[in-house]
Amino acid sequence: MIWNVYLSGEIHTDWRQQLKDGCDASNLPVVFTSAVTDHGASDSAGDVLGGEEKSFWRDHKSAKVNAIRSKTLIENCDLAVVRFGDKYKQWNAAFDAGYCAAMGTPYITLHGEDIIHPLKEVDAAAMAWATTPDQVVEILKHVVSKV
Repeated sequence: MIWNVYLSGEIHTDWRQQLKDGCDASNLPVVFTSAVTDHGASDSAGDVLGGEEKSFWRDHKSAKVNAIRSKTLIENCDLAVVRFGDKYKQWNAAFDAGYCAAMGTPYITLHGEDIIHPLKEVDAAAMAWATTPDQVVEILKHVVSKV
């Protein structure tokens, strides 16, 4: 079986690449999917539908267009990894985690110890909490191996 792993959350560090490299190095049978990781492209996803005077409506349209991708990919994944970074609040990641929880899709949270408290409900529904991409790779090794 090839596992489909959806990567959600923080886009300002190379954690996605670290996961891919670690899984490649271990020859794990995984394929990764992800939300749009280009901030500008994500913000402008709805612009094709016409300009807006108020930023709320631009964001609203773009969120819906982006949701076509994220909703479909989450619904089709075997497992999700949801990353919360230090610098920005990833409300979209929290939404993705909630969607996974509601659908019964297992997910792993990836974040530092400094934000345990604000993520307590998100972590409570997760199957695991990791602090480094290497820990996620180790979890994936266990999950996808033929032990």
